[in-house]
Amino acid sequence: MNLMTLIMIGIAYLVGSISSTVLFYRYTDLSISKTIDINNQGMINALWIKKPIYAFILVIWDIIKGSLPVWISYRLGIAPFYLGIIAIAACLGHMYPIFFRFRGGSGIATAFGAIAPIGWDISGLLFITWLTTVIISGYTSLGIIISALVAPFYVWCFRPELTFPVSMLSCLILIRQHENIQRIWRGQENKIDKNFHNILKSVISNKDNSSQDK
Repeated sequence: MNLMTLIMIGIAYLVGSISSTVLFYRYTDLSISKTIDINNQGMINALWIKKPIYAFILVIWDIIKGSLPVWISYRLGIAPFYLGIIAIAACLGHMYPIFFRFRGGSGIATAFGAIAPIGWDISGLLFITWLTTVIISGYTSLGIIISALVAPFYVWCFRPELTFPVSMLSCLILIRQHENIQRIWRGQENKIDKNFHNILKSVISNKDNSSQDK
């Protein structure tokens, strides 16, 4: 491991530590329920209820902060194995951000973004796996869990040299999903149709408010 690789690992962690969710909340007039912990980036679920477009922007940023350090490292000619380590560093930054008292999110979007430069075929398969699981089960979290479980297998088929770091990344994601796993096991996890209902309800109420203002 050379100096450039170490520098990129550090940069990936720092970029991952930039919490778009927390910054967006602090510097906008977005109203969030007081029951949501601002230091937990899982509060993006609340953003889906309030302003879906804001959530979309934040998810895109989380994907970019995972993909950008890995893509730059790839352009610098860093070895494939260390690209996986850099991807892990970006996700660790999102999960345990140094700028926000090491309290972050689950790192799903960041992990997806980090894997994309490694192989679009792999990221495409992961997206299809997630979407298929969600459609069949109705659980977004189960889609994440299944995708994390099969990710090392996909990587082994297409980029075997990256199997170990991606397996580590999958383990991190599964650890962060332990509460969702417990809720699924107990039958307490919300299905996606309820989330869509909340989104539609929010959009309709916003339209009504706009009509009244006019």
